[in-house]
Amino acid sequence: MPLSHNAFQLAVFGLNVSHGCTISTAEHGLEVNWAESVRLAQTADRMGLEALIPVCRWKGFGGASEFNHRTFETYTWAAGLAQATERIHLFATSAVPSIHPVLAAKQGVTIDHISHGRFGLNVVAGWNSHEVEMFGKTQLPHAERYALADEWMKLIEQLWTTPGEFDFNGKYFQAPRCYAEPKPRQRPRPPIMSAGVSLAGRRFAAKHADMNFILAPNLDAARETVSDVKRIAREEFAREVEVWGNAAIFCRPSHAEAIDYYHHVIEVHGDLVAAGNLLDTFTRESGSQSPDPELRAQYLRNMMAGYSGFPVIGTPDEVTTFLADMAACGLAGATLSWPDYGEGLTTLEAEILPRLERRKLRDRTRAAV
Repeated sequence: MPLSHNAFQLAVFGLNVSHGCTISTAEHGLEVNWAESVRLAQTADRMGLEALIPVCRWKGFGGASEFNHRTFETYTWAAGLAQATERIHLFATSAVPSIHPVLAAKQGVTIDHISHGRFGLNVVAGWNSHEVEMFGKTQLPHAERYALADEWMKLIEQLWTTPGEFDFNGKYFQAPRCYAEPKPRQRPRPPIMSAGVSLAGRRFAAKHADMNFILAPNLDAARETVSDVKRIAREEFAREVEVWGNAAIFCRPSHAEAIDYYHHVIEVHGDLVAAGNLLDTFTRESGSQSPDPELRAQYLRNMMAGYSGFPVIGTPDEVTTFLADMAACGLAGATLSWPDYGEGLTTLEAEILPRLERRKLRDRTRAAV
């Protein structure tokens, strides 16, 4: 279920959290106020980008930047922006432990009607135990989180598609005499995104999602992950799934200026404390082994650049080439972030989108699906 007919789709990532995806005290980071959200959302909408994908965050990661400590809740944020935009898809990113599926299904349908069929749901199994505890719950083991998410998603899909009443009896949810009207405007349901790199995450995405958002250390690894996610979807569930990547863009007119800009944001003003807190939380919750000091330093730089997305540092030509290389890996799209979202969107519109159009990766004249 592509969001548009463009060969390479683009979404703005992290617009609802302070500093966006860049863990730095450098100037022009996102402040998180409503006027800012509306202005940037309307800019992305006018440019013909496919989606706005928020981060589900309930508390920050400390450090001098207090990274992501200010956040807009994603369902109400998407509902508000649905009234302020015309074409772009509005996703709500939903951590499974934070909301009951009956409520999530109803809120999603409401936004789908407000937006005239532009709602999407980004499902997160829930990896941050500090946030899970805020809801009076205990973090489950990694594999069981996806078993819970599987049941959560099954109930939502039934609420979106089943006429009349039905009983749902699962291991985690017992919901007698379920009923949900109206149904979504999008049929059979709104698009589903998830972020699954582990085997359990890949299988969840292959079973339920239309788009699987991945992180990879390089494009060769991304190509292998794309192939495996698509293989699991086809062989185990007879489905087709798109795979998306993430790019943190540092663009300037010359390569030297782009390097200097990256150095200023990451090497000079990067918040190692907050990045370390985020990395440690993630690795602890995912069961990953602590990397050696050199590898950890690289992880921290990528984390500071944009939630471990690909740091794309260069001129408009170089950024365009990297995005084209992402497409050549089989990635259907990319979520984008910048240290300065306003400036980043301006450069994207003026310099990068025309280049992508010349490479036949985008066409602004083609209507959204």
